Amino acid sequence: MRIALDAFGSDNAPFPEIEGAVLAIKEDFCDEVILVGDEEIITRELSKYFFDSARIRIVHASQRIEMSDSASVSVRNKKDSSLVRTIELHHQGLADVAVSAGNTGAVMAASLLVYGRMKNVLRPAIAVVFPTQKGPQILLDMGANVDCTSENLLQFAQLGSLYYQFFFSTANPRVSLLNIGEESAKGNAITKQAYQLLSASKDINFTGNIEGKDIISGITDVIVCDGFVGNIVLKTMEGVGFSIFEILKEQINKDWIAKLGAMLSYPVYTYLKKKMDHTEYGGALLVGLNGISVVGHGRSNAKAIKNAIHFADRIAKSGFVNHAKDYFERIS
Repeated sequence: MRIALDAFGSDNAPFPEIEGAVLAIKEDFCDEVILVGDEEIITRELSKYFFDSARIRIVHASQRIEMSDSASVSVRNKKDSSLVRTIELHHQGLADVAVSAGNTGAVMAASLLVYGRMKNVLRPAIAVVFPTQKGPQILLDMGANVDCTSENLLQFAQLGSLYYQFFFSTANPRVSLLNIGEESAKGNAITKQAYQLLSASKDINFTGNIEGKDIISGITDVIVCDGFVGNIVLKTMEGVGFSIFEILKEQINKDWIAKLGAMLSYPVYTYLKKKMDHTEYGGALLVGLNGISVVGHGRSNAKAIKNAIHFADRIAKSGFVNHAKDYFERIS
């Protein structure tokens, strides 16, 4: 698989992108990485690494979309940006996937403009694979659509179910609706209507409402919500995870007894960190589009970029996008 990587997307670009690309090639996570951005800078940084030069190439782009840029305006005005060129390489068939740790709104805007929506899909969504106590779980929408209709939530459930099926090779994944209570009568007008639509759908294994306290318990496989709620959930969980490890470090450094206990418990802490580390997948998939765009966190380090490349490779090989296209064409 050929992965087009926006080399000037992350907060610390292009250093994490270049190192992550080299690591991905060394660990054989894909066949080729195409680094898109300022050719002179990328070439200079690549010269610091040893790798198979036949598997990493550069496509020059003269512009960069900043995190502070307006998504729609920057996509229109910066057509030679690394972000837009990355997505165009995939659309032109010169790459199998597009990956960027840049401005999420701009990645969505450019992907929507270049690929277009799947036939009969009302709105694309951002789907995140998140670790839980029992295994991976898909949450969507994580920020693309602040206001949603019940029909949007139904389609998110269908997209999420297909995504889980083909990415994790799991038949009939469990789908839940994020709500303020488990009862069908709970929630606002939109979630009540969505509950009825999800219950009536024969194509998904709807298991009912799920509350926020059960998100990381692993009792379901796909969780559906609007983008406003989803984005708050995602950032809250990231913040809580970070705070837990900071509190642990603070307590461990207080005295020698705590340090001794930490040394004895090191395997447990290592397991916990790996199990709850969002960088294990490295990116979120934009679903509902006629193409594959993976967007990473702006704070991505080399490990997160490497894993985003691996994740993108797996997405392309899963065939999810083509299966989703066929599904939405059939239900028209």
